[in-house]
Amino acid sequence: MLRSAVEADTEIGRRAASIMSRGALVPDEVVQKIVALRLGLEDCARGYILDGFPRTVAQADALEQMLERADQALDQVIEFTISEDELVRRITGRYVCTKCDAVYNEHSKPTQRNNICDVCGGTSFRRREDDRAETVAERMAAYRAETAPLVPYYGSRGLLTQIDGSQSTVKVTTALLGALS
Repeated sequence: MLRSAVEADTEIGRRAASIMSRGALVPDEVVQKIVALRLGLEDCARGYILDGFPRTVAQADALEQMLERADQALDQVIEFTISEDELVRRITGRYVCTKCDAVYNEHSKPTQRNNICDVCGGTSFRRREDDRAETVAERMAAYRAETAPLVPYYGSRGLLTQIDGSQSTVKVTTALLGALS
């Protein structure tokens, strides 16, 4: 939703872009406005999955209020668990084809042919600005301070399901589909 708001070049999207480009977390009031607008669209009438929201207890409280006003309830919250070392390795290893935006990872999913995109044959790649080790360290500090408290918050409500994110993609997907069914 944040990236879509940025791409739409709305006032709130421009504000979010400025913050995201620094690798910082977007303030609650900005995120809440974007989420409220998005959840009000017709394609959310039958349900939706929120990925990366809420990120703070204040956002969780705001979400609860949004849902109450819409006569809806949260079904469950899924947390993917992974060690910080593995997370840093995965994030800093990412790179993207500049032609088609196919995503690769130097550790786990390199191109099949050296520096040639498997999808479009492009030979130019980039790393996202927020995939630098310094930015990841800042994001992890923010996670520990602001997002980690959501684990007991939702756990105490019986809504939390934890999935080991260090497993293979197939195992994580299977666990996720099982949790959602």
